[in-house]
Order: sequence, then structure tokens, then C-alpha cells
Amino acid sequence: MFLLGMAGGLALLILGAEILVRGGSALARRFNISELVVGLTIVAFGTSGPEMIVSVVSAVQGSTSLAVSNVLGSNLFNLLVILGISSMLSPLGVDKNTVWKGIPFLLLTCAAVFLLAEPAAGCPDTIGALTRFDGYVLLCFFAIFLYYTFSIAKSSGELQETGKSPPEKMSGFLMSGFIAGGLVLLILGGRIFVASAVVLAKKLGMSESLVGLTVVAAGTSLPELASSLMAAYRGRIGMAVGNVVGSNIFNVFLVLGVSAAIRPAPLSPGDFLDNAAVALASLALFLFMFTGKKRSIDRWEGAVFVFAFAAYLWFKITSS
Repeated sequence: MFLLGMAGGLALLILGAEILVRGGSALARRFNISELVVGLTIVAFGTSGPEMIVSVVSAVQGSTSLAVSNVLGSNLFNLLVILGISSMLSPLGVDKNTVWKGIPFLLLTCAAVFLLAEPAAGCPDTIGALTRFDGYVLLCFFAIFLYYTFSIAKSSGELQETGKSPPEKMSGFLMSGFIAGGLVLLILGGRIFVASAVVLAKKLGMSESLVGLTVVAAGTSLPELASSLMAAYRGRIGMAVGNVVGSNIFNVFLVLGVSAAIRPAPLSPGDFLDNAAVALASLALFLFMFTGKKRSIDRWEGAVFVFAFAAYLWFKITSS
């Protein structure tokens, strides 16, 4: 029963990703904007929907450890697994705006979590907490990020797509239907998968924090995985990379910001370790821009990312 639910959710994710990428590509062509911008906004916001749902519901219900571990785990999965597998499928060229602005924003999200977390009095199992005020600060950073994103559309150095096929021409009604339908299928598929996987994981005796880092994080990241793989396959490289970068920034500044604003979120030592892992992965992504083919994630670099995630996951499971 659980496996059937996971399979059904995965099928909806794949279908939703195909529809969303087609609609996003058509939108980029219709309004003459970079697919990087579409990936950083519409696609990233849509594929961050599962993280938002899980984290907000967790905050409302008081399961703040699940909310935090979900965000950090999803970001690590996005960087190491999604970019890793996507670049192994097709080397990913990266726009200079992403290199010098997008990736530094990723590092800023990690620094914000470290710097904003305050000592949590009366909580012996935590070493810090994001207060409601911290949540508002993260939301302010999110507003700055949106301003930056739309400034990309006015820049002259946007990535020129060299896809395998030109973006499709669609009517406004059909294009809106593709984007909305793709987002609905992605979120629905993610919820079905997570609901089935969480019940299965708990039956296996996994802790809430470990469930958040592994099963929930991977499940809520499946929309990003499906969308990025589909975008890479179709040659929409700006959307593939922009989707991951945008989703990670959305997850911390928006999802974690809203969650902390609802209920202060204590951070355990494991959460700080996860945040450090995300920071190292973001730094590695930046360094990879200058190794091999410049401003590109090559196949071997993607393999390094996937191996690093497997090693870190093994460490977390064996040390829990």
C-alpha cells in the first residue's frame, strides 16, 4: 500500500514536471525573458510548494524539528543529488549571474541560519533557535532576493539557451494551464509520496529529525528533481540550474522564514551540522565553476556531488 502510494506520487511528479517545464519555456519565449529568471521564480516557487506545506504544517502542529530538518535536508538533496544527477545526464552550463549573484545568495542563506540562531534557554537538546523576529528577517531577505531576480531580466548578460528543441509556442490560456496544472500535479504528487513514505519510515523506527532529513527532504525535493531532470533533458539548462538555486533560496528565506514566524524553531546540533554541509556544498558548487569547463557543472563533478551525498547520508544514519 505504501509502495503503491509512493509510485503514484512519483508518476504525478514526472507528469507535472514535463508540463511545467513546457509551460515555463513558453512563458520565457512569449515575454522575451531568460529561462533562468523563470526557473528562479515560477518553477522554483512551485517546486518549493511541498517544502512549504510540510514545514508550515509542522510549525503549526509544534513539530519544529521536522520543519527545520526538512528545509536543510531538501537544500542538501537539491544541491548534491539533483544538480549531480542532472549534470551527469547533460553537463550544465551556468549563467554568470548565477555564479556571481545566485550562488553567493545560497551562501548567504547558510550564514543567515548560523548568525540568526540565538541561544535557546531551557532547551538542553538545542544549541540555538530561530525566533519570530528572525523569521521576519529571513522574509526581508526573501524580498531582496526577489528584487535581485527581476533585475536579472534587465541585465544584458543573460544565458543564451542552446536547447535540443526550441521552446513551444502556446496561447496565453494554454500556457497558463500548463504552468498551473504542472504546479498542482507536482504538489499533489509530492504530498502523496511524502505521506506514504513518512508512515513507512516511522514503522521502521526512524526518528522525526532523521525522517525530516532523509525521507521527507527527498520526497519534498522530488518536484525539483523531476523538473531539473526534465529541463536538462530538454536542453533548458538555465531553468535546470535556476530551479535548484531558486528553490534553495526560497526554502530558507521564505519557507523557514514563515515557519519561524509562526512558531520559534529550535536548532539541534544535527541541524547545525546539516547547515554546514549545505554551506560546503554551495561553496563546492562555486569552485566547480572554475574547474574543467568554466561556468559549467561537468559529469565528473556531478558524480562527486552524488557520492558526497551518499557518504553524508551514511554518516547521519550510522551516527543517529
